[in-house]
Amino acid sequence: MKIYQQKISLPEKRRGFHLITSEVLKALPQLNQISHGLCQVFIQHTSASLTINENADPTVRKDFETFFNKAVKENDPDYTHDYEGSDDMPAHLKASLLGSSVLIPIHNGHLALGTWQGIYLCEHRDNGGPRDLVITAWGE
Repeated sequence: MKIYQQKISLPEKRRGFHLITSEVLKALPQLNQISHGLCQVFIQHTSASLTINENADPTVRKDFETFFNKAVKENDPDYTHDYEGSDDMPAHLKASLLGSSVLIPIHNGHLALGTWQGIYLCEHRDNGGPRDLVITAWGE
C-alpha cells in the first residue's frame, strides 16, 4: 500500500463557496501512482468546511451561501460565543453542518469525482484568513 500526504495553506478567500479541486490535485501529484484507493481532504479549522457538489454553474455556489445564511442567522441574541464577531458562532455551526473532511475514491490515478462534481472550500467568515488542509491519499 502507498500512502502520500501533503499539507497546504490556501490563501484567504472571501466568504462563500469556492472550488478548490485544482489546488488539491496540484498538491498531490503522486495520486497518479495509485490505481485504486482513497483520498481524504481535511480542513484544520472550525469556522470553515468542505463539501463536494456542482462544479459547473456558479449560481449553485451563490445559492449555497444564500441558504446557509438564512438557515444560520448572524446576530442571534441567544448565542453566547460572540467575542470574535457576529459571524463567528454562525460559522462554527455551518462548519459542523457541512463537516471538516471529504473522502473521494481514487480510480486509475484520478479522483473518481462525478462529471459535475468539485471539492468546495466553504468559507463561513468575513475575514477567515488562510485555511490549512491536510490531503492524504492511500491505496494500491
